[in-house]
Amino acid sequence: MAEEAEIAIESRLRSAGLRPTRQRVALGDLLFAKGDRHLTVEELHEEAVAAGVPVSLATVYNTLHQFTEAGLIRVLAVESTKTYFDTNVSDHHHFFIEGQNEVLDIPISNLTIGNLPEPPRGMEIAHVDVVIRLRRKQQ
Repeated sequence: MAEEAEIAIESRLRSAGLRPTRQRVALGDLLFAKGDRHLTVEELHEEAVAAGVPVSLATVYNTLHQFTEAGLIRVLAVESTKTYFDTNVSDHHHFFIEGQNEVLDIPISNLTIGNLPEPPRGMEIAHVDVVIRLRRKQQ
């Protein structure tokens, strides 16, 4: 089963124009094996260390940015100090639970965006990210 997953990750990387190095395959397997999720560089690094994948924090950072450039994942900047990487690249928006640093998907059908500004000449809107911040109600 693990071998099949590795082959699927290798194929996915090749299809995105990336060479399936040992570290990319290992990180891709960790990243995509659990379905749609939101992870920071540090969280994926911790998972890699726990799984016995010998990889530096810098390598995880570089790999996630390579995956982003290849369209395999997308960046979600929630706070100026924390960036999440989202394995769901479809159009959707997010809830961010303050104090818990948790990101949840909002299906695109639950939110309508209107009255977008006209982009400057020669430009087009590529994507609209909406992050709705949540916190526990004060008693």
